[in-house]
Amino acid sequence: MELSLSPEQEDLVASLRSFVQREVAPVAERMDREDFWPEQLFHRLGDQGFLGITVPPELGGTGLDYRAQALVLLELARESPALALSVGAHSNLCLDNLFRNGSEAQRRHYIPDLASGKHVGALALTEPGSGSDATSIRTRAERKGHRFIINGSKQFITNGPVADLLIVYARTDPARGTHGLSAFLLEKGTPGFSTNRKLDKMGMRGSPTGELSFANVEVPEENLLGKENEGVSVMMSGLNVERAVLTGIPVGIMEACLERSVAYARQREQFGQKIGSFQLIQEKLANMYMDLSASRLLLYEALDSVSRDKRLGRSSSAALTFASEASTRAALQAIQVHGGYGYMRDLPLERLARDAKLLEIGAGTSEIRRLIIARELLGPGWD
Repeated sequence: MELSLSPEQEDLVASLRSFVQREVAPVAERMDREDFWPEQLFHRLGDQGFLGITVPPELGGTGLDYRAQALVLLELARESPALALSVGAHSNLCLDNLFRNGSEAQRRHYIPDLASGKHVGALALTEPGSGSDATSIRTRAERKGHRFIINGSKQFITNGPVADLLIVYARTDPARGTHGLSAFLLEKGTPGFSTNRKLDKMGMRGSPTGELSFANVEVPEENLLGKENEGVSVMMSGLNVERAVLTGIPVGIMEACLERSVAYARQREQFGQKIGSFQLIQEKLANMYMDLSASRLLLYEALDSVSRDKRLGRSSSAALTFASEASTRAALQAIQVHGGYGYMRDLPLERLARDAKLLEIGAGTSEIRRLIIARELLGPGWD
């Protein structure tokens, strides 16, 4: 596993950091305050080549790897974890998933507009009655000749209210249980498909999350992503990659919290001296640094693991679980270092704390991820 960044990755980070300071930082606070979706900013991310990281140039992408994709999320999260979340749902959950599992015709039809930012992508898996138990979905897709009729609902779908293309999981053969699921490509505006409402969240505001409904939605069989009744393999490999790549977001939150805390400890004076000279402040900074360093190593290990075998889940589950919990700690400790100023909305720290918490819930809760780790360690028969 290579720990240092390649020259290409270093150039990507430098370009991203400049873009984030110029384009993202000025709108991050508005996104949170107004739950504002920055549509034009999303398009500019596509123009800069930051949305199609893992797809080849002939489809409009840059042809880089999962580490590069995670670095995009990390740099965005330093200013706006919410924007990073929407970019992750678009670029990884939808676009990369489509590239890995789609037919050549599907790739050429959909990917260029997703990579350019002209279209927004989403993945629709979670339902009102199936969150952690992802394979218990009830949305049904019934075959009628060369088409499928989808009925059901989805809940907590990132980018759902603004998505132009969704990957939708549905049950195509109820008798086969987990081996009776399929994935479909669904375009916005398809008759019978609707967004019920946009959800109002504690954090990650500005990243639109919605409830979706499917009432006799008709899709042609050529919109199957992968093979009929083999959606569970698409789902599980996608979840492992998702957890690895999304770990970039809590790492970015930790970097922002530590940098702000160190700078504040160097300049803030109390009792006639800089607070950085207080041992209890030093302890907080040291703990934040250790959590950040460990999380970055877990991130790189997870990215290396899914690049070699997407079926293994323990590395990506460990990375996202540790980093997400560490990012919540880091944000709260950063608030403590800043004292009363940290509690004010004038600084982004309270926003980072609210944003960080979602990462312990989404992409499988911390509890579910720990079960994945333990069961892979123990081997078959411990479900």
